[in-house]
Amino acid sequence: MTTGRRMLIGAAVAGLAALPLAGPAGAKDGDVRVTKACSGPSDIKIKLSPDDGRLEVEIEVDQNRNGVQWTWTLLRGQRQLATGKATTHRPSGSFEVRRLVNDNSGTDTLTAKATRASGERCTVTARI
Repeated sequence: MTTGRRMLIGAAVAGLAALPLAGPAGAKDGDVRVTKACSGPSDIKIKLSPDDGRLEVEIEVDQNRNGVQWTWTLLRGQRQLATGKATTHRPSGSFEVRRLVNDNSGTDTLTAKATRASGERCTVTARI
């Protein structure tokens, strides 16, 4: 290898090392993300983000199949905060639910649950 080529490769490697490492898209300081496997092939994710004295909660179930209906519930302890039905859709075969909830003083513990007619169950808990 020629000296010029070594210098060029060394400069390219040094340039790449100077780039900042990218975090997850849309992640901010203070966000909490938890992912769990479901009882079947799906995954459930919850993201908690502080938002002006409240919490933005994002729940996602990824099944990789379109058109499957799920029933979901958001809980704080034993208290139900929200519930609904959602259907997986293109392109990823997933659904996402977003809610704003009041922020408790101290630590908040939120749980997302989802079930589908086949009996598959998903549960994930996050603390912020």
